[in-house]
Amino acid sequence: MNLSPHQLQETALLIDKIVLEIEQGQGTYKPLLAGVCEYYQKSAYNLLDYKTFRTFDVRALQEKLKTLGLTRLANAEGNILGSLLNVREVIGRLNGEITPTEKNVGLSIGDGNRLLRENTQKLFSVNGDRRRVRIMVTQPTEAAHDYQMVHEMVQNGMDCARINCAHDGPEVWESIVRNVRKAAAACSREVKIAMDLGGPKIRTGSVPLGPEVRKFRPKRDFLGNVVGPALIRMVPEKKETLESDEIPVAQDWLQYLVEGETLIVKDTRGKQRKLKVFKIEENSTLLSCKKTVYIATGTQINPKRKELPKVAVGKLSAREQSIELYIGDTLTISMHLDSASLPEFDSENNLNKPGRIACIPAEIIQKVKPGELIFFDDGKIEGIIEKVSEDFFEVRITKANAKGSKLKSEKGINLPQSNLGISGLTEKDRQDLAFVATHADIVNFSFVNSAADVHDLLSELERLNALDKLSIILKIETQKAFVNLVDIVLAAMKTKYIGIMIARGDLALEVGWRNMSKVQDEILSLCGAAHIPVVWATQVLEGLAKKGFPSRSEITDTTSSLRAECVMLNKGPYIGEAIAFLNELLQNMENLHEKKEGMWPKIDWM
Repeated sequence: MNLSPHQLQETALLIDKIVLEIEQGQGTYKPLLAGVCEYYQKSAYNLLDYKTFRTFDVRALQEKLKTLGLTRLANAEGNILGSLLNVREVIGRLNGEITPTEKNVGLSIGDGNRLLRENTQKLFSVNGDRRRVRIMVTQPTEAAHDYQMVHEMVQNGMDCARINCAHDGPEVWESIVRNVRKAAAACSREVKIAMDLGGPKIRTGSVPLGPEVRKFRPKRDFLGNVVGPALIRMVPEKKETLESDEIPVAQDWLQYLVEGETLIVKDTRGKQRKLKVFKIEENSTLLSCKKTVYIATGTQINPKRKELPKVAVGKLSAREQSIELYIGDTLTISMHLDSASLPEFDSENNLNKPGRIACIPAEIIQKVKPGELIFFDDGKIEGIIEKVSEDFFEVRITKANAKGSKLKSEKGINLPQSNLGISGLTEKDRQDLAFVATHADIVNFSFVNSAADVHDLLSELERLNALDKLSIILKIETQKAFVNLVDIVLAAMKTKYIGIMIARGDLALEVGWRNMSKVQDEILSLCGAAHIPVVWATQVLEGLAKKGFPSRSEITDTTSSLRAECVMLNKGPYIGEAIAFLNELLQNMENLHEKKEGMWPKIDWM
């Protein structure tokens, strides 16, 4: 022990001051705890105690406790008053105090971890006995008809299947639910179904569609030499969904083709190209071309065989276009959905007219102010609002790729500095919630910003007779939600069971990249004080899920997810491998890590 009696006394006095603040604060809890269900009463008390505790900067206290070989209160958020009183009693004994400290009325050491563990099992499943951290997986549309893929997810370790109501519809959702339930039963596992409400997501409107054309080009080496022909697959016109290498033609014409014969086309540029029938398969015919060829809807295909008539290419889907943006460009954001247009340039490539795109919902236009920041497409493009009019505003682009960034339709828009006044349930959310209440175990509430939003959800669940039957995960993805986190959690504690998702993509844009780590830590600590499980979401092992191999930074990030109770993976062609990898990594790393240890300055943004 290296602390003098005087230092011991100073340490004891500081702890006494913190304990007194907490105990005096408890007298004000009654209105804050109104409606909190019995199940969460102790947790709600502890959360408010911890909030008071964090009005102090205790880093110096933590260092002194470390010198004494005592707990630094780094993992004490789950039972904060009990931990403080225990430490105070030990310091009193070290300092020769005869009068015992008051009886410890807080949660005992270990109670916080026990409650968090129990709440995690209630929200998710008991499968986690083999690992503490659960795995949530976003379901692709294919999960509706590919049972084997879903079975592999469950077999590899999925504890919770996430369905996003922003995509597809009830028929697809129901098929996914059915496949997940079937796979869970086959694997003798409990797999929860969580469904995301889309929420009031701000996004770009449509961009004018381009021509109905496909480009096929041969493979070339680094020197530009052709090393393989362009491959084109002809399919019957009746096929509903075309792949990028497919063109539709009349089926009765297609059946007369033979391998080795030559077809002639004049492409969209007027260039004549020879297509050779390379291979005939059951439902398609593969063609090869030695040169680049552009084929559009209506392009005439002329067989060299005179007895075989010519045929026109069937309808191709229009190419999705984008607005290409560079630093310094101006972009107009309009409230009119049909006003979108691409930038216009003069003969010397000078910008004559900036690109224009709509904003959904339209009322956002009247909520923004000049000088406010705006982000597009998960922060890939940044700008500053410079001019605001009645039905549009103009943005000067301040960040984009050096070679230009492409802005497409249906891309997210973030306005972290704007007071938009939109939150809570949309009309679509209310419609979707009726389905969620009868098919899912958990509803993921998107873009919650306040306790009022939570009350709105609870009222709707009560109307659907689903209160206390459907668990809730609150997605924290705005700065406002972070600031209001304690109130949001207390409002949600009126039902059971609840969790918090750190939606790191939108949240990082809202609070700023430099603040994201700090905000993330605070959410984890506050949820630990409330004994509420946390879902670590956004871009976890994204490289592995989408490309088949993870980056080094992804591995580090995934290891950090051990600080939460659940990790969310997004969809991708290699999602099965990603689940298996994550399952193994979590099991191995849990032997080395147990949550976190933090140093706690005063919270100054609540």
